[in-house]
Amino acid sequence: MREIRVYTDQPLATGTEVALDDSAARHLGAVLRLQAGAPVTLFNGQGGEYRATLSACNAKRASAQVGEFVAIERESPLHIHLGIGLSRGDRMDWVLQKATEAGVSEITPLYTERTEVKLKGDRSDKKQRHWQQICASACEQSLRNRLPLLHAPTPLEQWLPRLQVDQRLVLHHRSDRTLSQLRSLQVDSVALLIGPEGGLSDREIDAALLTHFVSLRLGPRVFRTETAPIVAISVLQSLWGDFL
Repeated sequence: MREIRVYTDQPLATGTEVALDDSAARHLGAVLRLQAGAPVTLFNGQGGEYRATLSACNAKRASAQVGEFVAIERESPLHIHLGIGLSRGDRMDWVLQKATEAGVSEITPLYTERTEVKLKGDRSDKKQRHWQQICASACEQSLRNRLPLLHAPTPLEQWLPRLQVDQRLVLHHRSDRTLSQLRSLQVDSVALLIGPEGGLSDREIDAALLTHFVSLRLGPRVFRTETAPIVAISVLQSLWGDFL
């Protein structure tokens, strides 16, 4: 039987009982049809995980008895901060899910000149909660115990000067430089900038270069905005992270 992992945003301690949220109850009780006594693994994003046993479980309510703590870490040694232009539809959801699975440490959705999505007020808060849940579910699936830090949507010009990383990279399909040319560098942290549909404007590329970004391409083909970050993150993890 596969391991059932549940993220919960609350303190966890061996010997205590915790109530799980409504979405977890629906998934465990209605989708997986688990019953009281079933084993699960709980984590709260603070590192490590807990063996646990469901003490109650149905489609409306679930709780678990917290057992042994397991101090296991599965985070990449490479800290990747992904800055990605906001996209329409479910493209952004897909990027957040796959980037989390691939091991990014931070994600900042960006407003750029060609961004067509505008989020304000309650809509922005609702979208942020939705994205946070996507990241949490991706961590459950991929065995991560720490959620990536998900920042609120930010204008590109505000994001660029704030970064504290070893290497800054911006994807630009007309660049002559490739990631393989950076292989000899020793890098522990990297910022990766990728534009929305239509890409970054020339002005935005120039602004990135002025803040010490290096432009590069992934190869002879041009990827969609939801595909490019996953390809780039995979290469970065192969160069400096934990992809073997």
